[in-house]
Amino acid sequence: MSRHQPQVVVAGAGPVGLTAALLLGSRGIAVMVAEADAALSDELRASTFHPPTLDMLEPYGITAQMLAAGRVCPTWQIRMHPSGERAVFDLSVLAGETAHPYRLQCEQSKYCRFVHAALSAYPHVTVLFSTAVTGLRQTADSVEVETSAAGILVADYVIGADGARSAVRKASDIALSGDIYPETTILAITRFPFHAHLDGLSNVSYCWKPDGTFSLLRLPDVWRASLYAREGQSIEQALSDDGLQGLLHDIVPDAGQIDVLETRPYRIHRRLAARYRHGRVFLAGDAAHLNSPSGGMGMNGGIHDAFNLVDKLVAVLQEGADERVLDGYERQRRPIAEEDILQQAHRNRTRMQERDPDRRRAIFAELQRTTGDPGRLKAYLLKSSMIDGLRRAAATA
Repeated sequence: MSRHQPQVVVAGAGPVGLTAALLLGSRGIAVMVAEADAALSDELRASTFHPPTLDMLEPYGITAQMLAAGRVCPTWQIRMHPSGERAVFDLSVLAGETAHPYRLQCEQSKYCRFVHAALSAYPHVTVLFSTAVTGLRQTADSVEVETSAAGILVADYVIGADGARSAVRKASDIALSGDIYPETTILAITRFPFHAHLDGLSNVSYCWKPDGTFSLLRLPDVWRASLYAREGQSIEQALSDDGLQGLLHDIVPDAGQIDVLETRPYRIHRRLAARYRHGRVFLAGDAAHLNSPSGGMGMNGGIHDAFNLVDKLVAVLQEGADERVLDGYERQRRPIAEEDILQQAHRNRTRMQERDPDRRRAIFAELQRTTGDPGRLKAYLLKSSMIDGLRRAAATA
């Protein structure tokens, strides 16, 4: 046991920070989580969990709770609208590669509550709400973490899992390069049964319409529709009652009034931290990489960051490994964020933003060739489901 208490301070009680706390706590390491907000967030955020993430969380009892609270999605599709032509990606071809050959749709907020509840089994793990990180100072053998409500916390190591505006990243003077995509996505939640109106619709469907794009993700009780303002339409106009009805009626023209429960407009970033480690401080999740949500890779990638980093921290804190083992975290995870998560999400976003009909048709034909060939389909899904990236990272020294 280190002389410092806690041994690790985690900034941020989102999915990545809480996952790191759970993994560390389960290994007997003292953890303090500092969360700036007063409670766990209920914001509309990620909802896709990929097969390897479910595999990794299963030993902790989290996957079973997620399966009970979410919706299993055995296929996803790219679809032409309104014709209904589709390329369907059947994840059952991954049956020999994962115990969970499907996507799971379950709200990030539910995941955080399951993990937070699991932390109660570990008295050496504490979550402090309304406690923002306001500064850091490293010494030869510790990190002093200045907070808004808990004074100075002294730890062996700090994990910055505090999101896109990470205070830990800024305090460590780590640059975040990249840009913001021009379009604004409008997320709309509704109980309208799209599946009863669109033949063969998958629970996760990315759709081209003549003048744009939309996507539909099905949760247990609602659909999440990702919409975009029409040409010449402001975001404010698109978010009005008439504007939203117009965008939804582009999907199902004869639907009548569609009740919208909640909306959230957001911009999409593509950014990457210059480094993942600064001495005794590490970045994970959105603090380290920001990407388009197309394909559902951001939150999953952050959870994978936590698993990778915690294994190395445990090796140093409990098994006497040389601190140089911690350098492997950046070597293994940053290239995956750069080459897989950011680039794959960018390709997904670029494909769906394509407007030229001939180019769309060529892309669609290639996708159908992929889904029609079991070998190509499996290779594609190993990559898009993030299994390939995890294996490549594990093979990196």
